[in-house]
Amino acid sequence: MSQVYGSRAPVFSLVGREAQPTSIRAKALVFVDPLSQGILRYLERVSPSDAPVLIIGETGTGKELVARQVHQLSGRTGPFVAVNCGAISEQLADSELFGHEPGAFTGATGRREGWFEAANGGTLFLDEIGDLPLSLQVKLLRVLQEREVVRLGSRRSIPVDIRLVAATNIDLGDAVNAGHFRLDLFYRLNIAQLRLPALRERTGDILPLADHFLDVYRQRLNLPPLSLSLSARRALERYSWPGNIRELENVIHFALLVAPAHEIGVEHLKLTGGVLAGSPVLGGARETSPRERIAQALQQLLDAPGQTLFNDLEKLIVDEAFRHSHSNQVRAAAQLGISRNVLRTLLKKHGHLGGAAEAGGPDDDGRPDAYGQPYAVS
Repeated sequence: MSQVYGSRAPVFSLVGREAQPTSIRAKALVFVDPLSQGILRYLERVSPSDAPVLIIGETGTGKELVARQVHQLSGRTGPFVAVNCGAISEQLADSELFGHEPGAFTGATGRREGWFEAANGGTLFLDEIGDLPLSLQVKLLRVLQEREVVRLGSRRSIPVDIRLVAATNIDLGDAVNAGHFRLDLFYRLNIAQLRLPALRERTGDILPLADHFLDVYRQRLNLPPLSLSLSARRALERYSWPGNIRELENVIHFALLVAPAHEIGVEHLKLTGGVLAGSPVLGGARETSPRERIAQALQQLLDAPGQTLFNDLEKLIVDEAFRHSHSNQVRAAAQLGISRNVLRTLLKKHGHLGGAAEAGGPDDDGRPDAYGQPYAVS
């Protein structure tokens, strides 16, 4: 990771092999916005200790970059090892984290150290810690308490000296309540907690990051110096950035591919939400459509879906359509583009049918409605 100090704040960025994405992640972070500067001061206080750090933030906000900064400020001489818990096969997770001996399982022909041993003397970064299976959470807790690992297929413990930094994009408190995360492990990890705000919450970082990516990709593409027009800069500041820093990087990269020499205009920005490229409004801003607002809200819900998300959304649609139609089944079905029989099944599923509704409800008497369509009677 490189550090470049500008006139106001440093830029932390992944370079070389580290920059290759193993997941949707941010590859640069700046500390210009007052909120970000407060985060930097917090990191400078907690990093020199050995206490675990729990980083909470949306995908693409720079959680790994913060973890690397913790490692650099810690003074530890060992390596920084990053592991994405969501990308580890549950069948192989034990071996990946703690290592194995020859013959420990089918295909284990040699000895292999796990990620804990690989990070000995340094920092182990466990990204998406909420995806770790419960069976491994027990073993992780033991390793943190005993500071030693036992390879799969072995009875000998191996001392390890690691600084653990974990990250998640979900609320671990909710995961604990749902029975998906151990409370004792949560307490063990949640000693120094850092909530990394979304990019839309630290607008002062948007343009410095945009200028950073502009310079990086301009050099990669061997292009002459370019600048962002005033309208483009305003559009970037107004946009809600559901994909955070990673999305900003992609937007700048694409703009350099399609923009003419010298200047990037708002029409070259491939924005999918709060700003539409090519909008005649100054800065490219426009009111988002209801479908776009729903899509943005759904992206946030999918970051922490839980076990009933689909059922909850289905119930919300049925509830609102039935309310909007004043409990008229035929009109609600027409609004949703489904048959009345399908709607009745959904109404029963979500507790709407019974009493007057079961008997037919308002307007369900076979007479034509306001649209000239007869209402069917069950």
